[in-house]
Amino acid sequence: MNIRIKVLIIAFLMAAASYAEAEVRLPAVFGDGMVLQRQRPVTVWGWAGPGEAVTVGWHGRTYSTFATEEGRWSVELPASHPGGPYVMTVNDIEIYDILVGDVFLCSGQSNMELPVRRVTDMFEYEIDTYQNKSIRHYTVPKTFDFSGPQEDTPEASWKACTHENVMEFSALAYFFAKDLYEKTGVPVGIVNASWGGTPIAAWMSEDALKEYPEHLNEMHIYADDGYRTRIKQLEGENYHRWNSTMDGNDPGLTGEVKWYDAGYDDSAWQEADMFSKDWGNDGLNPSGGSHWLRKDIEIPGKYAGKEALIRLGCIVDADSVYVNGHFVGNTTYQYPPRKYRIPSGVLREGRNNVTVRVISNGGQPSFVQEKPYMIICEGREFSLEGIWKYHQGSPMPDAPSMMFFCYKPVCLYNAMIAPLKGLTFSGVIWYQGESDVDGRNVYADLLKKMTADWRRTFNDAELPFYIVELADFLHKDDVKGRQAWAEMREQQAIGAAESGNAVLIRNSDLGEWNDIHPLDKKTLGKRIAKAAGKNLPE
Repeated sequence: MNIRIKVLIIAFLMAAASYAEAEVRLPAVFGDGMVLQRQRPVTVWGWAGPGEAVTVGWHGRTYSTFATEEGRWSVELPASHPGGPYVMTVNDIEIYDILVGDVFLCSGQSNMELPVRRVTDMFEYEIDTYQNKSIRHYTVPKTFDFSGPQEDTPEASWKACTHENVMEFSALAYFFAKDLYEKTGVPVGIVNASWGGTPIAAWMSEDALKEYPEHLNEMHIYADDGYRTRIKQLEGENYHRWNSTMDGNDPGLTGEVKWYDAGYDDSAWQEADMFSKDWGNDGLNPSGGSHWLRKDIEIPGKYAGKEALIRLGCIVDADSVYVNGHFVGNTTYQYPPRKYRIPSGVLREGRNNVTVRVISNGGQPSFVQEKPYMIICEGREFSLEGIWKYHQGSPMPDAPSMMFFCYKPVCLYNAMIAPLKGLTFSGVIWYQGESDVDGRNVYADLLKKMTADWRRTFNDAELPFYIVELADFLHKDDVKGRQAWAEMREQQAIGAAESGNAVLIRNSDLGEWNDIHPLDKKTLGKRIAKAAGKNLPE
């Protein structure tokens, strides 16, 4: 290749690279189906080549600007009345199906994140019979960052409230939006930035935590990418060795006849009530590792070979379930309800065997009481409660601990809140606090600082906050635990009262003693909608 051709190729590549850098780009949250806030000026922003002209087309008018030397640009659109669908253009980009309505940021931990599919036991008919394309849901992808506030999030998309999409909506946000729409007739947009198990400090900026140096120091410990990578590598090795040792020394898996086989002889096993502590321990201390439970039930011939559903409540900590020797499902942690399909051809006339292999990470393994335990076939329920046969599988020391970097201070603010700072919201719905009960003495102050922090971030000093009170939880005999939760609710009330333009939403009466994720998100959603409606424009 001669020099002249090489020079031309290099020039072409440089021009192509320059063009690529100059291409106008929008944040991930701007996309087809989005909802913009009504009756408030709205900012459209993004990135382009330095000095590049950017033109935004909206409602038949154009708004022009130029990118800064750093490649950033923004345009403020005037307030719009509710309605749609509309199209927005940004240079050559076209965004379709935009609605204008009320937009809410929904954030917190697992009770905010909890999807619609988890509450179908209580609301299946209502969910199955409702669709509304004027309700839109946007899930901010889960990600964390210790390096500083980020400009954008990973790609995601807005979803309309249809049968195809609704099961992954936040259940609380779904019922809130549904009730609000019924009251106003105005489109509702939900931006859901939540992550199970996360403490409040993870959602706060460095500046907001400046009076809490221990939190900032904890953040700095994990700020090194290489350090976090090494932790995860070692953690992965630890878990692999723990699980492979347990499985490799479990006679239920390694014997000639597997303990889950339908014809296995369990006559020598001890009998134990499934809800008792007569199994899963050495008589004094809980036993980690694997535990096997078997139960035979009688099924009439009319159900033989029929597809069915087995429900096993919730199990601490993990499980694998077999019916007549056929594996039907497993769950790796304690909270999700166990609902496994029994395929056609598995059930038999007469005796049928259910085997559950329970994995304990070190605490007392158990079946959670007052949950459904049954096989359901064509509407007929066959109870699985009562006495089971029990045998320990592979006794193990406590499972290795797992590091959740998303629980560390600041990292979620940086990655999931700061990138949204250009958006305009009608309010923030905050359902969080379960992970801060042990540090409840400072929660009111942290909550007050967080609301002020987010109001600065979104440039809205009066941004309303709807603080969800923790639901009632724990057995009545757990006096200390229940007192701690009651004190946490008091801290939430103080924090809401001192934050200004914040409302504490009653929720304690909707709790379930045996489930940290109570199902009744509908009543709670209606309560929030009622409170939020008072702050919406006429």
